[in-house]
Amino acid sequence: MLKYILTFLISMVPIVELRCGIPFGVSMGIKWYYAVPICMIGNMLPVPFIFFFARKILEWGSDKPVIGKFFSWCLKKGHSGGEKLKAKAGKGMFWALLLFVGIPLPGTGAWTGTLAASLLDLDFKKSILAVTLGVALAATIMTIATLLGVEAFIAVKG
Repeated sequence: MLKYILTFLISMVPIVELRCGIPFGVSMGIKWYYAVPICMIGNMLPVPFIFFFARKILEWGSDKPVIGKFFSWCLKKGHSGGEKLKAKAGKGMFWALLLFVGIPLPGTGAWTGTLAASLLDLDFKKSILAVTLGVALAATIMTIATLLGVEAFIAVKG
């Protein structure tokens, strides 16, 4: 039971999200078809809170003594990522957000994508749909990569 909880919690952590959750779960012996939905739910659970509250919290804390620099950095990162995305996407913002979240690279993912959508005042429903589909794409890519990696490791080991 602990491995399922840890897999879920890892998928909720910013930056690592399900990119680490799926390989972790599979390496702990969880079947991939259980690990994937656990990780997707864990990755998506914070998204509405990020959309509605992260911006307010970051703006509130940006001028505070201990946390101010970090909060300002988060605001700047989210805003610059959002502006780059907006500049490249134009009218295809939905697809750009989906791909931004879905292609598992450092600095992309549900947390950053949702924060960018919030900072850019994008529509909540469209943003959540794009992020959800992006998480599904990232889960697909990470599952394939994880399973291929496990098979390669077994082949080399054997």
